[in-house]
Amino acid sequence: MIYSKITGTGSYLPEKVLTNKDLEKLVDTSDKWIQERTGIKERHVAAEGETTCDLALHASRRAIEMSGISNADIDMVILATTTADKIFPGTACLLQKKLDVHGCPAFDVQAVCTGFVYALSIADKFIRAGETQCALVVGSETLSRILDWNDRSTCVLFGDGAGAVVLEAAAEPGIMSTHLHADGSYEHLLHVPHGISIGYEQLKAGEAYVYMEGNAVFKMAVNTLGQIVDEALEANRIGKSDIDWLVPHQANSRIIEATARKLKMSLERVVVTVAQHGNTSAASIPLALDVAVRDGRIKKGQTLMLEAFGSGFTWGSALLKF
Repeated sequence: MIYSKITGTGSYLPEKVLTNKDLEKLVDTSDKWIQERTGIKERHVAAEGETTCDLALHASRRAIEMSGISNADIDMVILATTTADKIFPGTACLLQKKLDVHGCPAFDVQAVCTGFVYALSIADKFIRAGETQCALVVGSETLSRILDWNDRSTCVLFGDGAGAVVLEAAAEPGIMSTHLHADGSYEHLLHVPHGISIGYEQLKAGEAYVYMEGNAVFKMAVNTLGQIVDEALEANRIGKSDIDWLVPHQANSRIIEATARKLKMSLERVVVTVAQHGNTSAASIPLALDVAVRDGRIKKGQTLMLEAFGSGFTWGSALLKF
Protein backbone atom coordinates (compact mmCIF):
# COMPACT_ATOMS: atom_id res chain seq x y z
CA MET A 1 0.00 0.00 0.00
CA ILE A 2 1.32 3.43 -0.98
CA TYR A 3 0.60 6.51 1.11
CA SER A 4 1.75 10.12 1.00
CA LYS A 5 3.54 12.11 3.70
CA ILE A 6 4.60 15.73 4.13
CA THR A 7 8.39 15.83 4.37
CA GLY A 8 9.00 19.56 4.14
CA THR A 9 7.19 22.85 4.70
CA GLY A 10 8.01 26.39 3.64
CA SER A 11 6.46 29.85 3.60
CA TYR A 12 7.13 33.38 2.50
CA LEU A 13 5.66 36.79 3.29
CA PRO A 14 6.38 40.01 1.38
CA GLU A 15 8.53 42.54 3.21
CA LYS A 16 5.93 45.31 3.29
CA VAL A 17 3.69 45.21 6.37
CA LEU A 18 0.39 47.10 6.40
CA THR A 19 -0.90 47.62 9.94
CA ASN A 20 -4.40 48.55 11.05
CA LYS A 21 -3.04 51.97 11.95
CA ASP A 22 -1.86 52.33 8.35
CA LEU A 23 -5.36 51.45 7.12
CA GLU A 24 -6.85 54.16 9.32
CA LYS A 25 -5.17 56.64 6.98
CA LEU A 26 -6.65 55.01 3.86
CA VAL A 27 -10.23 54.21 4.79
CA ASP A 28 -12.87 54.96 7.45
CA THR A 29 -11.91 52.29 9.97
CA SER A 30 -9.97 51.83 13.21
CA ASP A 31 -7.55 49.39 14.72
CA LYS A 32 -10.10 48.60 17.44
CA TRP A 33 -12.91 47.95 14.93
CA ILE A 34 -10.77 45.59 12.84
CA GLN A 35 -9.38 43.63 15.79
CA GLU A 36 -12.76 43.20 17.48
CA ARG A 37 -14.39 41.81 14.33
CA THR A 38 -11.54 39.86 12.75
CA GLY A 39 -8.59 39.50 15.13
CA ILE A 40 -6.30 40.94 12.45
CA LYS A 41 -3.56 43.38 13.45
CA GLU A 42 -1.49 43.51 10.27
CA ARG A 43 -1.03 41.92 6.87
CA HIS A 44 1.74 41.74 4.26
CA VAL A 45 1.46 43.33 0.82
CA ALA A 46 3.46 42.36 -2.25
CA ALA A 47 5.81 44.98 -3.65
CA GLU A 48 5.24 46.47 -7.07
CA GLY A 49 6.35 43.87 -9.59
CA GLU A 50 6.35 41.06 -7.02
CA THR A 51 4.13 38.27 -8.34
CA THR A 52 2.21 35.29 -7.01
CA CYS A 53 4.86 33.08 -8.63
CA ASP A 54 7.67 35.00 -6.91
CA LEU A 55 6.09 34.38 -3.50
CA ALA A 56 5.53 30.72 -4.39
CA LEU A 57 9.16 30.32 -5.42
CA HIS A 58 10.49 31.49 -2.04
CA ALA A 59 8.10 29.22 -0.12
CA SER A 60 8.87 26.25 -2.39
CA ARG A 61 12.62 26.57 -1.98
CA ARG A 62 12.24 26.50 1.79
CA ALA A 63 10.00 23.43 1.69
CA ILE A 64 12.40 21.65 -0.67
CA GLU A 65 15.34 22.48 1.59
CA MET A 66 13.57 21.09 4.66
CA SER A 67 12.58 17.89 2.87
CA GLY A 68 16.14 17.17 1.76
CA ILE A 69 15.15 16.41 -1.83
CA SER A 70 16.58 18.03 -4.94
CA ASN A 71 14.47 19.93 -7.46
CA ALA A 72 15.03 17.07 -9.90
CA ASP A 73 13.11 14.74 -7.57
CA ILE A 74 9.87 16.69 -8.06
CA ASP A 75 7.52 14.92 -10.45
CA MET A 76 4.39 17.03 -9.96
CA VAL A 77 3.70 20.71 -9.21
CA ILE A 78 0.25 21.83 -8.04
CA LEU A 79 -0.29 25.49 -7.20
CA ALA A 80 -3.49 26.72 -5.55
CA THR A 81 -4.24 30.37 -6.24
CA THR A 82 -7.00 32.86 -6.89
CA THR A 83 -4.56 35.48 -8.17
CA ALA A 84 -2.65 33.84 -11.01
CA ASP A 85 0.20 35.75 -12.62
CA LYS A 86 -1.40 35.44 -16.06
CA ILE A 87 -4.64 34.22 -17.59
CA PHE A 88 -2.43 31.54 -19.09
CA PRO A 89 -0.15 29.67 -18.77
CA GLY A 90 -0.84 28.46 -15.25
CA THR A 91 1.27 29.88 -12.45
CA ALA A 92 2.38 26.31 -11.63
CA CYS A 93 4.12 26.19 -15.02
CA LEU A 94 5.85 29.51 -14.31
CA LEU A 95 6.98 28.15 -10.94
CA GLN A 96 8.17 24.94 -12.60
CA LYS A 97 10.32 27.03 -14.94
CA LYS A 98 11.85 29.04 -12.08
CA LEU A 99 12.69 25.80 -10.25
CA ASP A 100 14.31 24.39 -13.40
CA VAL A 101 12.00 21.37 -13.28
CA HIS A 102 10.98 19.95 -16.67
CA GLY A 103 8.50 17.47 -18.07
CA CYS A 104 6.35 16.64 -15.05
CA PRO A 105 2.69 17.70 -14.70
CA ALA A 106 2.22 21.26 -13.44
CA PHE A 107 -1.18 22.89 -13.03
CA ASP A 108 -3.17 25.39 -10.99
CA VAL A 109 -6.13 24.69 -8.71
CA GLN A 110 -8.76 27.39 -8.19
CA ALA A 111 -10.89 26.71 -5.13
CA VAL A 112 -10.15 30.07 -3.47
CA CYS A 113 -9.57 29.70 0.29
CA THR A 114 -10.00 25.92 0.13
CA GLY A 115 -7.51 25.70 -2.73
CA PHE A 116 -4.60 24.27 -0.75
CA VAL A 117 -6.74 21.48 0.72
CA TYR A 118 -8.01 20.66 -2.79
CA ALA A 119 -4.44 20.65 -4.14
CA LEU A 120 -3.18 18.47 -1.27
CA SER A 121 -6.00 16.00 -1.89
CA ILE A 122 -5.20 15.78 -5.60
CA ALA A 123 -1.48 15.22 -4.95
CA ASP A 124 -2.28 12.56 -2.34
CA LYS A 125 -4.42 10.64 -4.82
CA PHE A 126 -1.74 10.76 -7.54
CA ILE A 127 0.79 9.36 -5.08
CA ARG A 128 -1.57 6.66 -3.80
CA ALA A 129 -2.22 5.63 -7.41
CA GLY A 130 1.52 5.19 -7.95
CA GLU A 131 1.70 7.86 -10.66
CA THR A 132 3.69 10.35 -8.58
CA GLN A 133 6.50 9.93 -6.06
CA CYS A 134 7.21 13.50 -5.01
CA ALA A 135 4.78 16.40 -5.37
CA LEU A 136 5.29 20.08 -4.64
CA VAL A 137 2.01 21.54 -3.38
CA VAL A 138 1.79 25.32 -3.03
CA GLY A 139 -0.73 27.97 -2.02
CA SER A 140 0.20 31.49 -3.10
CA GLU A 141 -1.76 34.74 -3.32
CA THR A 142 -1.40 38.44 -4.12
CA LEU A 143 -4.91 39.38 -3.03
CA SER A 144 -3.93 43.02 -2.57
CA ARG A 145 -4.24 43.34 -6.37
CA ILE A 146 -8.00 42.64 -6.33
CA LEU A 147 -9.01 44.74 -3.33
CA ASP A 148 -10.95 47.98 -3.40
CA TRP A 149 -8.94 50.04 -0.94
CA ASN A 150 -11.98 52.28 -0.40
CA ASP A 151 -14.13 49.37 0.80
CA ARG A 152 -13.50 48.93 4.52
CA SER A 153 -15.55 45.73 4.65
CA THR A 154 -13.00 43.86 2.50
CA CYS A 155 -9.67 45.69 2.30
CA VAL A 156 -8.95 45.16 6.01
CA LEU A 157 -9.31 41.39 5.74
CA PHE A 158 -6.81 40.14 3.19
CA GLY A 159 -3.06 39.85 2.78
CA ASP A 160 -0.42 38.40 0.45
CA GLY A 161 1.79 35.37 1.06
CA ALA A 162 2.69 31.83 0.09
CA GLY A 163 3.11 28.44 1.71
CA ALA A 164 4.33 25.12 0.32
CA VAL A 165 4.78 21.48 1.24
CA VAL A 166 6.70 18.60 -0.29
CA LEU A 167 4.54 15.46 -0.36
CA GLU A 168 6.34 12.15 -0.89
CA ALA A 169 5.34 8.51 -1.25
CA ALA A 170 5.56 6.62 2.04
CA ALA A 171 4.95 3.13 3.42
CA GLU A 172 2.74 4.44 6.25
CA PRO A 173 0.01 7.09 6.20
CA GLY A 174 0.83 10.74 6.38
CA ILE A 175 -2.37 11.93 4.73
CA MET A 176 -5.05 9.80 6.38
CA SER A 177 -8.02 11.21 4.44
CA THR A 178 -9.24 14.31 2.64
CA HIS A 179 -12.81 15.52 2.21
CA LEU A 180 -13.82 18.07 -0.44
CA HIS A 181 -17.12 19.85 -1.06
CA ALA A 182 -18.62 22.74 -3.02
CA ASP A 183 -21.97 24.42 -3.59
CA GLY A 184 -22.05 27.06 -6.31
CA SER A 185 -25.51 28.32 -5.35
CA TYR A 186 -23.82 30.61 -2.83
CA GLU A 187 -21.38 32.21 -5.30
CA HIS A 188 -23.00 35.66 -5.03
CA LEU A 189 -22.09 35.98 -1.34
CA LEU A 190 -18.33 36.10 -1.88
CA HIS A 191 -16.88 36.73 -5.33
CA VAL A 192 -15.12 39.03 -7.76
CA PRO A 193 -18.00 39.87 -10.12
CA HIS A 194 -15.84 40.67 -13.15
CA GLY A 195 -13.61 38.51 -15.34
CA ILE A 196 -12.93 37.49 -18.93
CA SER A 197 -16.38 36.33 -20.08
CA ILE A 198 -18.34 38.42 -17.55
CA GLY A 199 -17.65 42.11 -16.96
CA TYR A 200 -14.54 42.26 -19.15
CA GLU A 201 -14.75 46.07 -19.46
CA GLN A 202 -14.51 46.44 -15.69
CA LEU A 203 -11.57 44.05 -15.66
CA LYS A 204 -9.78 46.13 -18.31
CA ALA A 205 -10.49 49.25 -16.28
CA GLY A 206 -8.86 47.69 -13.22
CA GLU A 207 -12.13 47.46 -11.30
CA ALA A 208 -12.29 43.71 -10.56
CA TYR A 209 -12.57 43.73 -6.78
CA VAL A 210 -13.61 41.33 -4.03
CA TYR A 211 -17.25 41.61 -2.96
CA MET A 212 -18.48 39.92 0.22
CA GLU A 213 -21.65 39.70 2.32
CA GLY A 214 -19.76 39.20 5.55
CA ASN A 215 -22.51 38.12 7.96
CA ALA A 216 -23.89 35.46 5.61
CA VAL A 217 -20.42 34.08 4.91
CA PHE A 218 -19.60 33.98 8.62
CA LYS A 219 -22.71 31.96 9.52
CA MET A 220 -22.20 29.48 6.69
CA ALA A 221 -18.51 29.06 7.50
CA VAL A 222 -19.06 28.31 11.20
CA ASN A 223 -21.78 25.73 10.51
CA THR A 224 -19.90 24.05 7.67
CA LEU A 225 -16.49 23.80 9.32
CA GLY A 226 -17.89 21.91 12.28
CA GLN A 227 -19.50 19.41 9.91
CA ILE A 228 -16.36 18.72 7.89
CA VAL A 229 -14.32 18.13 11.03
CA ASP A 230 -16.87 15.55 12.17
CA GLU A 231 -16.80 13.97 8.71
CA ALA A 232 -13.03 13.47 8.85
CA LEU A 233 -13.12 12.04 12.38
CA GLU A 234 -15.88 9.58 11.50
CA ALA A 235 -14.09 8.46 8.33
CA ASN A 236 -10.99 7.58 10.38
CA ARG A 237 -12.83 6.30 13.46
CA ILE A 238 -11.02 8.59 15.85
CA GLY A 239 -12.20 11.06 18.46
CA LYS A 240 -11.73 14.79 18.85
CA SER A 241 -9.20 14.19 21.61
CA ASP A 242 -6.97 12.32 19.14
CA ILE A 243 -6.23 15.53 17.24
CA ASP A 244 -3.03 17.20 18.41
CA TRP A 245 -3.35 20.35 16.31
CA LEU A 246 -6.05 22.12 14.36
CA VAL A 247 -4.55 24.12 11.48
CA PRO A 248 -7.49 26.11 10.10
CA HIS A 249 -7.88 28.53 7.26
CA GLN A 250 -6.98 31.92 8.71
CA ALA A 251 -9.98 34.03 7.76
CA ASN A 252 -11.26 35.45 11.00
CA SER A 253 -10.44 34.80 14.65
CA ARG A 254 -14.12 34.44 15.55
CA ILE A 255 -14.60 31.67 12.98
CA ILE A 256 -11.49 29.89 14.25
CA GLU A 257 -12.66 30.16 17.86
CA ALA A 258 -16.13 28.87 16.96
CA THR A 259 -14.62 25.86 15.17
CA ALA A 260 -12.38 25.12 18.17
CA ARG A 261 -15.43 25.20 20.45
CA LYS A 262 -17.25 22.70 18.23
CA LEU A 263 -14.21 20.45 18.50
CA LYS A 264 -13.98 21.11 22.25
CA MET A 265 -10.35 22.05 21.65
CA SER A 266 -8.37 24.56 23.65
CA LEU A 267 -7.05 27.43 21.55
CA GLU A 268 -3.64 26.34 22.79
CA ARG A 269 -3.97 23.43 20.34
CA VAL A 270 -5.02 25.63 17.42
CA VAL A 271 -2.48 27.28 15.12
CA VAL A 272 -3.59 30.90 14.74
CA THR A 273 -1.68 33.34 12.53
CA VAL A 274 -4.53 35.55 11.33
CA ALA A 275 -3.40 38.47 13.52
CA GLN A 276 -0.08 38.74 11.67
CA HIS A 277 -1.08 37.55 8.18
CA GLY A 278 -4.73 38.42 7.63
CA ASN A 279 -6.63 36.18 5.24
CA THR A 280 -4.18 34.94 2.58
CA SER A 281 -6.76 32.61 0.99
CA ALA A 282 -5.12 29.49 -0.51
CA ALA A 283 -1.81 30.38 1.20
CA SER A 284 -3.19 30.59 4.73
CA ILE A 285 -3.09 26.91 5.77
CA PRO A 286 0.42 26.12 4.45
CA LEU A 287 1.66 29.43 5.91
CA ALA A 288 0.25 28.59 9.35
CA LEU A 289 1.53 25.02 9.11
CA ASP A 290 5.06 26.14 8.34
CA VAL A 291 5.06 28.67 11.18
CA ALA A 292 4.06 26.00 13.71
CA VAL A 293 6.51 23.43 12.33
CA ARG A 294 9.44 25.82 12.46
CA ASP A 295 8.70 27.17 15.93
CA GLY A 296 8.56 23.60 17.24
CA ARG A 297 4.89 23.33 18.18
CA ILE A 298 4.08 20.72 15.54
CA LYS A 299 6.24 17.63 15.91
CA LYS A 300 6.74 14.42 13.97
CA GLY A 301 4.09 11.80 14.60
CA GLN A 302 1.38 14.24 15.70
CA THR A 303 -2.12 14.21 14.21
CA LEU A 304 -3.23 17.38 12.42
CA MET A 305 -6.59 18.53 11.14
CA LEU A 306 -6.49 21.04 8.27
CA GLU A 307 -9.78 22.68 7.33
CA ALA A 308 -10.89 25.52 5.09
CA PHE A 309 -13.95 27.32 3.77
CA GLY A 310 -14.01 29.70 0.83
CA SER A 311 -15.83 31.30 -2.06
CA GLY A 312 -17.79 29.01 -4.31
CA PHE A 313 -18.72 28.04 -1.68
CA THR A 314 -15.97 25.45 -1.34
CA TRP A 315 -14.96 23.65 1.83
CA GLY A 316 -12.76 20.77 2.80
CA SER A 317 -10.54 19.07 5.35
CA ALA A 318 -7.46 16.90 5.54
CA LEU A 319 -6.52 14.66 8.44
CA LEU A 320 -2.87 13.68 8.58
CA LYS A 321 0.01 12.36 10.61
CA PHE A 322 2.89 14.78 10.36
